[in-house]
Amino acid sequence: MEQFNNRELKDALDMLEREKKIDRNAMIDAIRLALETACRDYFNKNNKEHVPIDLNVVVDKDTCNYAIFLGKEVIPDNEDIISDLTEVKLGEARKYDQSCNESDIVYIPVEDINFGHILTQKAKGIIIQKLREQEKNSLYLDFKAKEHTVVEGNVRKQLKEGLSINLGPIDGLLLNQNKVKEERYNLDDRIYVYIESVEEQAKGPKVILSRTSPYLVVKLLERESEELREGIVEVVDIAREAGIRTKLSVKTKDSTIDAVGSLLGVNSIRINSVVDKLNGEKIDVINYDEDISKYVENAISPAKTSAIVVDEETKSTLVIVPDYQLSLAIGKEGQNARLAAKLTNYKIDIKSESQAIESGLADQIGLSYDKEKYLQEKAMKEAEAEEHIEY
Repeated sequence: MEQFNNRELKDALDMLEREKKIDRNAMIDAIRLALETACRDYFNKNNKEHVPIDLNVVVDKDTCNYAIFLGKEVIPDNEDIISDLTEVKLGEARKYDQSCNESDIVYIPVEDINFGHILTQKAKGIIIQKLREQEKNSLYLDFKAKEHTVVEGNVRKQLKEGLSINLGPIDGLLLNQNKVKEERYNLDDRIYVYIESVEEQAKGPKVILSRTSPYLVVKLLERESEELREGIVEVVDIAREAGIRTKLSVKTKDSTIDAVGSLLGVNSIRINSVVDKLNGEKIDVINYDEDISKYVENAISPAKTSAIVVDEETKSTLVIVPDYQLSLAIGKEGQNARLAAKLTNYKIDIKSESQAIESGLADQIGLSYDKEKYLQEKAMKEAEAEEHIEY
């Protein structure tokens, strides 16, 4: 049996398998299909009887050499052959299969075949098309496995719908709504992005990226914290206003582990590394607590609280803070309180001690305070205010 050698094809497949990570078996199937198609066209061109052809092409996985076989029915030696493509006499058939008998199907190797330029190009075209399909599928599977993870990419160009980010073999799309408003990007800037979704399309996988997803923060922290990466520490809740501030709560079942400290790192080196990747976005890491009053107290940090009243039925809390902590508790434009509410999923109403005392809330909730001292300080403030009145 003669095998048709294709050293050039083998070298190409070796490269595609090594560099493109395309499945070799799939590539061999593509080659076999292309050769089979070309062979059918070749034989059918002169198939005046229009009889169905039983064709089999075998491709060696390692060498890429291939052999072509025609399945022919065995007929008696004294009968005339109607079609050389489908029939073979018994004596000739037994050169290839000594045990065959009349009416059996014997596969006879094609010892010499000349496809011609057109058929060769057609086979080549089919192979290229199939290999491209396999490459696209390989890329899709590769990036599908990276869905919901963080990758690095380079800003390639500005598009109407967002930024094209080069991720190596393909470009991802950072949609306008997934960009941080405060961030500005230049060509070739290297940024970290969260793979939000991967869709299979005719032109190749469509990778949708995000810089605003709260999971970008979590995945960046996983890179820094071994405890978080291995599941020893768990992120329970997260609230983010992208580009400005993120609050997240953590817990661990290992009493020997400091959950918050494992994310901060020594001298805050771990958290600072993530902050740098987020262009200075602040990150507050707090301990999760099943006691909602303690959880809210942690969430309001860095502000200190004087008292917390929880209404579980309405999922709301009243938080009393020292007067000098009011601005810190609320935060710039209400950000700290807003993020704390998102984190705990409880409505949070923040009041200063003075506001609580004047409204009678302090007495209602049993807030401990020196009433006489408070009245004295109030009188002093009122007196100072009168001295500054201009007539």
